[in-house]
Amino acid sequence: MASNGVRDTVVPQEKKSLILNAFVEMCSGHQSPGLWRHPKDQSANFNDIDHWVNLAKLLESAKFHGIFIADVLGYLDSAARNLGHTEQPKDDNRYEVAEEYMQVMYKLFESSWRDDAVVKDAEKGMFSVPDRIREINHVGKFYNVPGPHICQPSPQRTPLLMQAGTSKAGKTFAAQHAEAVFVAGHSPSVVAANIAEIREMASSQFGRDSQSIKFLAMFCPVLGKTESEAKEKYDDYIQYGSTEGALALFGGWTGIDLAKYGDDEELRHVESNAIRSAVEAWSKSSPGVDKWTKHTIARHISVGGLGATPVGTPAQIADEMQRRVDEADIDGFNMPYAIFPSSFEDIVQMLVPELQSRGMFWDDYAVPGGTYRENFYKRKGQNVTLPEHVASAYRWKAGVDKDEHSIPS
Repeated sequence: MASNGVRDTVVPQEKKSLILNAFVEMCSGHQSPGLWRHPKDQSANFNDIDHWVNLAKLLESAKFHGIFIADVLGYLDSAARNLGHTEQPKDDNRYEVAEEYMQVMYKLFESSWRDDAVVKDAEKGMFSVPDRIREINHVGKFYNVPGPHICQPSPQRTPLLMQAGTSKAGKTFAAQHAEAVFVAGHSPSVVAANIAEIREMASSQFGRDSQSIKFLAMFCPVLGKTESEAKEKYDDYIQYGSTEGALALFGGWTGIDLAKYGDDEELRHVESNAIRSAVEAWSKSSPGVDKWTKHTIARHISVGGLGATPVGTPAQIADEMQRRVDEADIDGFNMPYAIFPSSFEDIVQMLVPELQSRGMFWDDYAVPGGTYRENFYKRKGQNVTLPEHVASAYRWKAGVDKDEHSIPS
């Protein structure tokens, strides 16, 4: 109510149509260590092509945006060391390497083949015009790449760029390069500040539309037709969780080895700021936990990993998703499974219809048969990066002589 007694006009914000990705890996269990042993779980069949074809068909039937297939440099042992990289690179160093890597990729994807390099002239026997293809001749601190790109560009040229990591260097990298950023946290407050900071940096430092970067939260719902059914499912799942596996994952994700702490040691009182901060984040989403030990952490990770694992009906889960959108400015969700493929089947059959009924998710692709980027931005013809994205400066456009187009250094 305004001071003059006239009721203020409230302009409702446009409801976001969520971006939904499945989050998987070529392994059993993935974000739910130990649950591959569940009688219904089929995640151990990842070497079977039908495993992936059936998943793609299931998700496409619900109009999911995509499947994010994760990868790692090595595997983790019980002491939480990444055995493929026992000495983790310093944060600034790895992003310095990544920065040059992106330059190489932009040069290959955008500058090596001109937009009109491929002509497919059957009469002349000319698939592409040689003068419209060139070597990139990149010479840098970490990479020496002569080029050219070994094949013609895809319709998207540079693939849609997804990034994870919210360290100081990670935020700067995301603000410049990312089109989507994966965030993880059991409560919206854990990720809200990071999202706001990256959006502000993207706008002020790199001239980007801050809303063009989409933030996807890790989210592994356990669904039931009733609340009690959902809780029964969770109780069934958690009994298969692996404490050792969960702690190894925690160490690999955070760089924190919990093996040196006692089984009953309260982690809110240890000297490590990193551990106390991690536990504090969990405490906000689970205020009823009396004591936080490494086994408490392992239990939280065992179903759904470092992301949220809400348990409830489709309506309750949709409410929780909307809360995260409202409180943290999240644009969508990266969704792992508890058990495969049942978790995705529950999402498709129960949750997606609830989201659609609320206007939180589309009924069909914005661009049926279109590229990932077209549907990501819901713009027909938006195959390449947006004009203000750094990759656009590398683009070798049709009609421009190669001597006239200098590759950014």
